[in-house]
Amino acid sequence: MKFDGYHHIGLWVKDARKSFDFYTKGLGGKETFHFPMDGGDKIIHLVDLGGNAVVEIIPRGNGAEEQDAHWAHIALRTDDARAAYDLALKAGAVSRSAPQDMKLGTMPVTNAFVLGPDNEVIEFFQVRG
Repeated sequence: MKFDGYHHIGLWVKDARKSFDFYTKGLGGKETFHFPMDGGDKIIHLVDLGGNAVVEIIPRGNGAEEQDAHWAHIALRTDDARAAYDLALKAGAVSRSAPQDMKLGTMPVTNAFVLGPDNEVIEFFQVRG
């Protein structure tokens, strides 16, 4: 098992269209992928800003709890999400979501989430195939 940099950094946003336009039209990023959030009508966008700087724009709503956008998680690219998850647990991380195989749109992935020492959310992200 090895890590190969970041896959993406997730950003919860109040206004997905405004954020998408900012990162694409404003900063010149290119959408590389999108998929429906939890099978609903909200769409998650992956925007590549170059140099392996990928932002995942995650629409969360307009309620009072969404006063400001904030980083949701950091996703580490790995060739073995299950081994990375096990390694993190042995190092003291707390499980948030056990490894699971899924398709994000048409992209087959295995991912898992843990909480680090200060409750930071870390995703282990393996693209399969």
